[in-house]
Order: sequence, then structure tokens, then C-alpha cells
Amino acid sequence: MAEELSPPDPATLSFEDALRALEQIVRRLESGDVPLDESISLYAQGEALRQRCAERLHAAEARIARLTVDANGVVTGAQPFGAD
Repeated sequence: MAEELSPPDPATLSFEDALRALEQIVRRLESGDVPLDESISLYAQGEALRQRCAERLHAAEARIARLTVDANGVVTGAQPFGAD
């Protein structure tokens, strides 16, 4: 089975693509059919992808937290992410 020569840079992936790539790595590692050296490399790639997903989720949570809500819980406005 031919493998990709170099994995994509996690910083260039969308959240969804990074999550799919991470899921593929987890499946490969869980299969138990990966040699030790490749397992270590896959683990490092998976950690980079996990970090990318966590960063994207944190950024989304921060943007959601900036929504303005009235007393009834209705969103009445939003502040741009990073605005003070």
C-alpha cells in the first residue's frame, strides 16, 4: 500500500479536514499493523492535528462568547473577535 510522501501541514487544514486526518491516524494506530517507527511518526502527526483542532475550537468558542444576549437569551448583536 503506497503512503503519502509528506502529510499536509495541519496549519493549512480546515477543522473538518484536520479532524478527518486525525481520525484516519487513530484508525491506523488502533489497527496494530503499523511498525513502531511509523507509529511514532503517526503519533506526532496526530498530536499536531489534535492541537490544530483544539485551537480552532477555542477560537470558535471565543467568537461565540462575544455574542451579545438580552435578558431573554436572544442574540442581539456580536462583537468582532479580538475587539475589546
